[in-house]
Amino acid sequence: MASSMLYSLLFLLLLHQSLFSTANLIHKKSLLKQELLSQSHHTPLNDTPPTLFFEVTKPIKLPKTKPCSYHILQHDFGYTYGKPPVLANYTPPSHCPSQKFSKIVLQWNATCKGRQFDRIFGVWLGGVELLRSCTAEPRATGIVWSVEKDITRYYSLLMKNQTLAVYIGNLVTKIYTGVYHVNVTIQFYPDDESDVVSKSDALVSKHHSPADLILPFSRKLPLNDGLWFQIENSTDIALNEFKIPQNVYRAMLEVYVSFHENDESWYLNFPNEYIEANNLTDTPGNGPFREVVVSLDGKVVGAIWPFTVIYTGGVNPLLWRPITGIGSFDLPSYNIEITPFLGKILDGKSHKFRISVANALNVWYIDANLHLWLDNKSTKVEGELLEHISSPLAVSLISDFKGLNGNFLTSVSRSISSTGWVKSSHGNITTNWIQNFNYKNSMLIGSDGDLQIVNQIIHFNDSVCAQLPSSSVHSTESLKKFYLYFYYNELDDRNGTSLSHENVTLGFFEKKSKNVGFGLSKSSLRNVQNGQGHMAVKNNLVVSGLGSTQQVYKYDGSNFCYFRNVSSSNYTILYDERGKHMP
Repeated sequence: MASSMLYSLLFLLLLHQSLFSTANLIHKKSLLKQELLSQSHHTPLNDTPPTLFFEVTKPIKLPKTKPCSYHILQHDFGYTYGKPPVLANYTPPSHCPSQKFSKIVLQWNATCKGRQFDRIFGVWLGGVELLRSCTAEPRATGIVWSVEKDITRYYSLLMKNQTLAVYIGNLVTKIYTGVYHVNVTIQFYPDDESDVVSKSDALVSKHHSPADLILPFSRKLPLNDGLWFQIENSTDIALNEFKIPQNVYRAMLEVYVSFHENDESWYLNFPNEYIEANNLTDTPGNGPFREVVVSLDGKVVGAIWPFTVIYTGGVNPLLWRPITGIGSFDLPSYNIEITPFLGKILDGKSHKFRISVANALNVWYIDANLHLWLDNKSTKVEGELLEHISSPLAVSLISDFKGLNGNFLTSVSRSISSTGWVKSSHGNITTNWIQNFNYKNSMLIGSDGDLQIVNQIIHFNDSVCAQLPSSSVHSTESLKKFYLYFYYNELDDRNGTSLSHENVTLGFFEKKSKNVGFGLSKSSLRNVQNGQGHMAVKNNLVVSGLGSTQQVYKYDGSNFCYFRNVSSSNYTILYDERGKHMP
């Protein structure tokens, strides 16, 4: 009953690290075995082309100039679990005709054939993370996939000699045969000479340009793992000390997070009182709320309420073949503005940044990049923190359960704001940083634990406003809504066969506005996935299954629009409509 349901849930929802999650291992083997058996009745494998997997997103807006290609790494990731990251020497692209670039794009291309789990991986340059991603789960006939990411914000890093590090914790055995064949390339697009910024807008442009210096907040090589920190519980912290140059006039911390093992599906975790009342064991708890907290010298400077990324083996793996979950191929990073606090850390001394996760279970992978803008005409910048308010979490949990059946409503809110000024050769700049959060999770558990329905909404809003000496204002605002609907029902066993049904909806909504001195630009994103699946299991063997996914992606920007409406079922694309204008 409840315990069997929970183990099944672990398979359906916690499908990531095979060595870590033993509860789902039998089910995953069964699925892969079933897949191989079903393929044996079809066209010979050598005659079947590999399947293209993809995450739906808008194309990167590129300049009209011809890119200069730089192939950095080719590697076959076989048995790499518990081994050092693969390293490559990186030097700036001196072979490119132009040495000034307006766009830089990282390209990850990979193929795999056989049977394998989904694997989290990272790409670092000089310890600075460029990409956090998840591999696709292969099939016997093979798969291919690629990720393209705009990495122009790392411009200064890319202009210096560095070490590239890539880590995928893969495991290859007689059963799990998939080897990931990977190529990493960077495309450098030369400046478009027609894009000229007037001198009067030079400071505004500089304030909005990529950082002059990027410092890694990650573990140092040598390692037998990724460079990320591992957060095992709510008291664990990722800690790094920085002694920043004294001529910094803007600072921002970019944070990467991913969640695994007992917290891979934290948004479905049961409240502890329910677990204790029903004497459940090996059941992830601490409720369905998580918060990533960033502090500087013991003061909370920002928070992250992360989007619920579902990896390519999650819920029902057939849902994500070939359309993968939102954010699974390019996990979002999150920005924390540090500029208001510069007056506290421009003293030439070391200062401690800490990152923790409220209610965390093992394990979260977290690191960060500290972006710094330097005043090249000054050796010393002054500053002062004028105001800082960090409200405590306002948490409400309403529980109504009897035995294994019940309803739970979790509500959380908080706000963080700070204001400070810096004085440099650019003049006096006052920066205001505000974050507002609101969270609701409604959970129903029925059928003596065999049914779970979750509705969750996260509102995650932040804004940065910088008052420049010219009285112009540089401001950015992001209003985000993360939506999750989850339905899981395991029907009664009949003749040793159990049938599970899974429905999931993911929604990533964001409205952005930006004023950088050249006028106001706005954009809106509406990205929604719906998936329906079922699996029949007999004697721990998946004897049949189905996964269907529909996704509508709508982006509307000041200078660019993109639309895609696509649907798939068990590896097959049913329809795919796309365009640069809204239908």
